[in-house]
Amino acid sequence: MAHIHENRPHYHFRPYNVGRWIVWGAYALVLGVAPLLWTSSLSHTMLSQMGIAIIACLAFNMLLGQGGMLSFGHAVYSGLGSFFAIHTLNLVSAGKLYLPVSLIPLVAGFFGMLFAVLLGWVTTKKAGTPFAMITLGVGELVWAMSLMFPGFFGGEGGISGNRVAGEKFLGITFGPQIQLYYLIAIYTFVCTVAMFAFTRTPLGRMLNAVRDNPERVEFVGYNTQYVRYFAFVASGFFMGISGGLAALNFEIVTAEVVNAARSGALLLFTFLGGAVFFFGPIIGAVLMVLALVLLSELTLAWLLWLGLVFTFMVMYAPGGISSLVMMNLRVAAFGKLRPLLGSYLALGGTGLVVLLGAGAMIEMVYHLQLNQALGPQMKYLGMSLNAKGFDSWFGAVFVTAVGLALFELTRRQFLQQWGQTQEEIEREIKRREAAT
Repeated sequence: MAHIHENRPHYHFRPYNVGRWIVWGAYALVLGVAPLLWTSSLSHTMLSQMGIAIIACLAFNMLLGQGGMLSFGHAVYSGLGSFFAIHTLNLVSAGKLYLPVSLIPLVAGFFGMLFAVLLGWVTTKKAGTPFAMITLGVGELVWAMSLMFPGFFGGEGGISGNRVAGEKFLGITFGPQIQLYYLIAIYTFVCTVAMFAFTRTPLGRMLNAVRDNPERVEFVGYNTQYVRYFAFVASGFFMGISGGLAALNFEIVTAEVVNAARSGALLLFTFLGGAVFFFGPIIGAVLMVLALVLLSELTLAWLLWLGLVFTFMVMYAPGGISSLVMMNLRVAAFGKLRPLLGSYLALGGTGLVVLLGAGAMIEMVYHLQLNQALGPQMKYLGMSLNAKGFDSWFGAVFVTAVGLALFELTRRQFLQQWGQTQEEIEREIKRREAAT
């Protein structure tokens, strides 16, 4: 009897990535619940700034982390987006343009992308150090122009606007900060999803290849400048959106939004968060707002503290905070984290001792230089210190020296324990591979 083979298509369904749905759901939940947990006006303002910073840092990391392009002037595109957003807002307020206020960030994104199209072709002709120097030159050029053309940039006073413009939609005026926060939260979530999706596209994968081995990319037939250029344009679009949201949040735009300090802050905090992993810039953005808003209020030496943290991160954790998180998640996945908790507590305790001693010395120096008219007495963590007294200086130096010695001993023991843990993990991986 003949056998009849049916030519039926075979369908294969990929299972849902449950972990990814959980992560994105938790991210959306945090964005939605945060203003309900922190209800003060200061908290809502800081949360709004965090959302704006998240978009900017993720857009900057499209170049730094994914493409290996170090830019010293990328704040230009968010800054120009801010200026076009505030002009658009003023046109809406004057009744010359009908556009919902909620769509103004998209206008800013368009202009950010437009200037990335115009300036990016020249910028991306080179890679590495020449690319960094070109971006620095472009940034300084735009900043100088912001002072030369006060008609558009508003001069030193900048340009102000009123975000309560146009017709109300369901009673939403964006006057209260909570309403604007949720607009920023929606843009933050959508932009984060879009930039994550970009990393999974062929262009995003090729951008990683250009970062790692541009010669091989050229060998297989791709133009590395085109790859860098398209990524630069995409990054400019999201930078413009962040600038448009910032214009709505502050209702004023000045020349400082395009200066080198803003670009430097993006670089510094993206690095601190970790440019290697996608979620690293999100951590860096949160730290940036906390440093610029809270740390600057706690101490006059906040820039010095920031520089010290950056230096130590470069020396001991060049992958940023996200790399530390991922390394410990790997250890926890193999059940090896609990034995390390004691060492982590010891490192934290000794590091805190060093911080207290060094902090006392730094604050006393700043007090003598900036607050000398108030006398030598000062308050430091509830303690009264004499900035000119021998006892205060001796105590600070002694605490710092003892803390450094204990920290170094603890660090060496931890490195030995960490190395043993990694060897055990490698042996376990080989055992599992042999078993399969």
